Amino acid sequence: MTMKDHEQSFSRSRTKKSKKRSREDDIHEPMGPVKQSPGTKHENLQVKIQLYQEQTNKIPPLLAYFPSGYNPCKTHQEEEEGANTPKVRVFRHTAQRKGNRLQVVVSPGGSNVDFVGSSYSGEAAAAQVCRYSLGVLDKEAGTLKIIPIATNKIFRMEPRVRTSETANEDASVSAKSELTTYKKDRLDKLGELTALYGTKKDRKKRKDFIDLKKEADPASQKELEKKIGEVAFDKEALANTTAIIARNIPPHDVSAITPPEAYPLDKIILKGDWDFLGDIHNLLQVGEEVASNAYPHFVCNRIRKLEATQDDTQKWKLSCVFSYITHLVKFRDQFSMGQASAKNHNIPSIIRHRFFNMFTDPGSKILASDKIDLLIGYVLVLTLHADGFRTDPTDIAKDLRISKVDLRRHFLNLGCILGHQNSVLYATLPVPLTFPSENFRKKRRQ
Repeated sequence: MTMKDHEQSFSRSRTKKSKKRSREDDIHEPMGPVKQSPGTKHENLQVKIQLYQEQTNKIPPLLAYFPSGYNPCKTHQEEEEGANTPKVRVFRHTAQRKGNRLQVVVSPGGSNVDFVGSSYSGEAAAAQVCRYSLGVLDKEAGTLKIIPIATNKIFRMEPRVRTSETANEDASVSAKSELTTYKKDRLDKLGELTALYGTKKDRKKRKDFIDLKKEADPASQKELEKKIGEVAFDKEALANTTAIIARNIPPHDVSAITPPEAYPLDKIILKGDWDFLGDIHNLLQVGEEVASNAYPHFVCNRIRKLEATQDDTQKWKLSCVFSYITHLVKFRDQFSMGQASAKNHNIPSIIRHRFFNMFTDPGSKILASDKIDLLIGYVLVLTLHADGFRTDPTDIAKDLRISKVDLRRHFLNLGCILGHQNSVLYATLPVPLTFPSENFRKKRRQ
């Protein structure tokens, strides 16, 4: 390169630097001189610039333009001549993570066309190279306020005919309904597979979910209320039920004239339970002995009485009563500490489920005191049935692990009378039933 070329290059670089310095001087000048065209007047202002940051709890100003040529300001000026003012609406996404999604809708008066612009679609969704702000000049205060526009987007207002927009909304609703139907069919198929091949826990969850849906269904609720309204209530039975709940004893009939009717056996052992109580009867049929470690003392001490019974129907019925007593005693022992023998005892599932409903509270792993009293009441009533309503409670007290004083209280609460014969305490059930008064029960507790 020659010396001349160096001089030309140096002059060009100086020219660029001088131009750059002149531009910087113009920028630093508050309101630099502007070339005035003939016929125009400009004034120089000394202003204070104020920058505002975007606030999350407030929507910044919206900046929009109409490429179609529609001028809402012109329409607004024609309002005085009788034209309708355009309606402006702004929609914001409710989700917090999508809070910057905005949609502006301008609806001119007397027209079926809306101008719609959004910050998440169309031109505004493209990558933005520049940041946009809105400047507000106050000549009197001498301030220039720079405010960022909403989500740093300029809204392009596209015209949309309302009929087509409605059609789009209907299509969207139709698509949603089809999707809902698809999900429903898929859930129904999953439910069928769960019912056929699912685990016991999953099947129970599905059943509970179906029951909850039925409870929440208004039609089911109306039908249930209608059926309840048609039921004819038996006042006497309702009074007896109230007495059962109040006294915490098994089902009974205070107007009974015979002891078996006072505590009906079919109300204590329900019809569906008898078929699952044949274990003792089956042992006697094959000639096997009843193991003393598998059955309560009360049952083992009365096996001879069972073997001596000649009537097969009475023999089978009495053996079922013994089996039910066994399940009740073992069920209570399974909730007690240190009763290892009861853990291996097998209670039929239908009877075990009934015991859980009667003697346990939902979600509890222990038996409450009032539930234990009710369970003991069931056991004592069955012992009365087994011994002809006059029983020696010595062995059942060992099985229930309660003192003679507590046992006496339970028998009295059932309406029994206690008496000694040959130094042996017997509990007898008279009829009609007579229960101790509340004052007597309170004195006994004290």
